[in-house]
Amino acid sequence: MRFLDANVILRYLTRDDEVKAKACYELFQRLQRGEEELATCEAIVAEVIYVLSSPRLPYRLSHEQIRARLLPVLTLRGLRLPQKRVCLEALDTYGSSPTLDFEDALAAAHMAQRGITEIVSYDRDFDRVAGVRRVEP
Repeated sequence: MRFLDANVILRYLTRDDEVKAKACYELFQRLQRGEEELATCEAIVAEVIYVLSSPRLPYRLSHEQIRARLLPVLTLRGLRLPQKRVCLEALDTYGSSPTLDFEDALAAAHMAQRGITEIVSYDRDFDRVAGVRRVEP
């Protein structure tokens, strides 16, 4: 098995280099057909989201747009992502919360999976996450 890096996902999603985008598309088609398997991790997903949402880069996509583009990639049949359900739940939360960053959505998803409802944090963004109660130390 091989590991999938963020730049391959980004080339596919942004199509900023048509030759690379086509090669990525073909790779993802093989993954979907089950002809190949790749592994990745939450850090790679977070990097893709950071690049696509950054106001300093050319993409500047909304949370909803990022969710819509990234979901089909993360659900490819041959893509192995530890805690995939948690990551997908975080992506859903992120997509519906324009002010929440992905890392906070991921933390909330991990909390939900473990049945944890309280987070010790100074980050007030958690105050807007359903099912999460923020407390300061």
